[in-house]
Amino acid sequence: MNIVTDAKSQLTPEANLLAAHPTATGILTVDLDAIIANWRKLEKTAVPAECAAVVKANAYGCGAEQVARALANAGCKTFFVANVEEAAVVRAAAPAATLYSLGGFFQNSGDAHAKIDCKPVIGDLNELAEWDVFCRRSGWSGGAAIHIDTGMNRLGLTVTEAQGIIPRINAGDHGITLVMSHLVSAEALNNPANAKQLSAFREIASLFTGVPASLANSSGVFLGGQFQFELVRPGCALYGVNPTPEADNPMQPVVDLKARIIQIRNIDRGETVGYGGTWTARRPTRLAIVAAGYADGYFRAASANDGTRGAEVVAAGKRCPIAGRISMDLIAVDITDLDKNAVRRGHMVTLIGEGITVDEVAHHFGTIGYEVLTSLGRRFLRIYKGGNAVAVKADAIAKDETGAAPAAPPPLPEQMPASS
Repeated sequence: MNIVTDAKSQLTPEANLLAAHPTATGILTVDLDAIIANWRKLEKTAVPAECAAVVKANAYGCGAEQVARALANAGCKTFFVANVEEAAVVRAAAPAATLYSLGGFFQNSGDAHAKIDCKPVIGDLNELAEWDVFCRRSGWSGGAAIHIDTGMNRLGLTVTEAQGIIPRINAGDHGITLVMSHLVSAEALNNPANAKQLSAFREIASLFTGVPASLANSSGVFLGGQFQFELVRPGCALYGVNPTPEADNPMQPVVDLKARIIQIRNIDRGETVGYGGTWTARRPTRLAIVAAGYADGYFRAASANDGTRGAEVVAAGKRCPIAGRISMDLIAVDITDLDKNAVRRGHMVTLIGEGITVDEVAHHFGTIGYEVLTSLGRRFLRIYKGGNAVAVKADAIAKDETGAAPAAPPPLPEQMPASS
């Protein structure tokens, strides 16, 4: 084995940008224009229903503040989050929006909901009682959604419980602004559960006279108009995950993830790479050691061994396979088939992007695109482009380990320059 050193070389603009932020290990670019385009496609598909946006879990890891602001500017009027803390972030970014928190209601959270005008999604009779008490005591009349379980068996009133509150609806001044349910298998077009849930929800929702109804998630939008009701609430599709896995992805890719090569190594035939020595070089091999790993959300499950090919990355415009086990902070990539000077220390490889989709990475991780996006680590420099974005957010470099603010980095570009 020998370590390759190279002469000074011209780095790409991305690598130079990362070099200005030495504590970041890679660059995660979020294309807000692509998110807006995805929302508009979903909106068009759902007409005449309103198209909301689910921005929980920090907008699936893409940045709730930036995403909500961009979508609100594009015309999105309603947002769903997981809890009232997430709602506060969205409220600051979208002051005029309607907000719903999916995580339910507890009486001691009432003031927090009222303060930012966030409507709880109530899925239990105890929650409904506590909400009623809070509203009577505080005088707050901001409204709430009712979640009815039609088959998920997770959250929601049973259909029988929902029928029991119909007299309240008929009495008027009930404070219910939305009735909703959640599909179990919307991504499977012909799953009989879809029709069963649709029938159950249509029947119960019809009793909530004058109250808008919502059933469709991302995949549900593509099940047809009968699933769309008055409001659809896509999530993963906004961020480029395929909502129709039985067909081509109708959504634009949103994220691009690049990480830095920190070392180039040559190994002989028969040498092993990584923990456990599970990958053996079958020829003299050139390796790029990349500064990313499972601590950054690039799962160990995508590793390669002598019997199984792992995930691939893009280096110098070509796909290259991972070699050996993915470590906490490092990935070894076999770059033997590249021209000798194609990549060097300090250059970047693409982990997501350049044809490598979130769904492809999820396949190698043994999971779904949702988990890929929400797992992407905080050591990456985050760049937002389009959508009137704030250009860069460097979560990982906001403070050093002592808590002190670091020296200011060089000025950042308004948009990423094109790679050379």
